[in-house]
Amino acid sequence: MAAASQDTKETTFNFRLDPALKAAFTEAAEADRKPAAEVLRRFMRSYVEQKRRSAFEAEAHGQSLAIASRTRDPKSDEHAAIRELDAELDRDAFSAEWQA
Repeated sequence: MAAASQDTKETTFNFRLDPALKAAFTEAAEADRKPAAEVLRRFMRSYVEQKRRSAFEAEAHGQSLAIASRTRDPKSDEHAAIRELDAELDRDAFSAEWQA
């Protein structure tokens, strides 16, 4: 991984939270010998990555459903491709294993 550029600009994120939560979080971060700010940055990165992954999965799922729908249309290229794959599997010596 490349080192961070010295030109990287940082910004401050201020928010309100319960003092007891702040104290517990700070104590937990200190117990792990990690700066609380770094732990928060890690949480934020993880959250952003989770949202990106969820969006990707939703898009992939939508595309899969669209393709599956097109495979049911006998006039579509997708339907023809599935028929070719089925025929190829039927010729394969292991077709019974694939269809099990």
